[in-house]
Amino acid sequence: MVRVIITYDRIRVEEKALQRAGESLGADVRLIDVKDSFIDITKGEVNPEVLKGDVVIQRCVGHFRSLYLTAILESVGVPVINPFYATLICGDKLLTTLALRRAGVPTPKTIVAFTRDGALKALEEVGYPAILKPVVGSWGRLVSLIKDVETAKVVLEHRELLHPLYQIFYVQEFIKKPDRDIRCFVVGEEAIAAIYRYAAPGEWRSNTALGGRAVKMEMNDELREVSIKAAKAVGAHVVGVDCLESERGLLVHELNSVTEFRNAAPATGVDIAKKIMEYAIKLAKK
Repeated sequence: MVRVIITYDRIRVEEKALQRAGESLGADVRLIDVKDSFIDITKGEVNPEVLKGDVVIQRCVGHFRSLYLTAILESVGVPVINPFYATLICGDKLLTTLALRRAGVPTPKTIVAFTRDGALKALEEVGYPAILKPVVGSWGRLVSLIKDVETAKVVLEHRELLHPLYQIFYVQEFIKKPDRDIRCFVVGEEAIAAIYRYAAPGEWRSNTALGGRAVKMEMNDELREVSIKAAKAVGAHVVGVDCLESERGLLVHELNSVTEFRNAAPATGVDIAKKIMEYAIKLAKK
């Protein structure tokens, strides 16, 4: 029997759905809260015992917790969904943009600056309105719609008071699009489902974590192609690919290596947890 370890730091609908799906497929599924764990990284073997499995599905919300735990597990030969490199790249918007560009995946115009003055020049270059994002972060937090130079000065002043990582100024063009974006779920080399995400009333960001509404999208060839290409660009096994509809076609702007699907599964009718678990079991048997 294949043993699947699901590591987490916050139990959510997705982790429970994965456990049920794995058990329905005959796997031995263990949910492990990593906040309770400590690991001797000099042993050269999987420890503690509860982390021993044929494959690990990494579901930690904390990016760095997820990243370093994956590094430890891979160092002793355990396959992890997703691999260290994919987690590293997907967790950093700047590195994601570089990987997508190298792979020829279309993205919004993006300029990076390292000082307040540089960021103001970047915003002038991109043109107002523009989007200012932290390079690391999720759920739309600290993503700012900058409508003019006065707003920019205030936001940048606040940024200067934060951790140095927030002073890597990632400036992206504002894409004129319908009042929605797209998330496509890729498992292995297959795009399995997609949703439109509509922003909640009074909110310009469409993240479902911010109240955004999920509606089934019928996938087309363009979405499948660009999403699978984006997943390959970062080496991800399972990933949520966020796209914007533009006059230039679909533009990929973010990838999520620990993607949430609690709203997408009922909206699309696709058992996303089962798809992921089938892939995990197949990976464990290789």
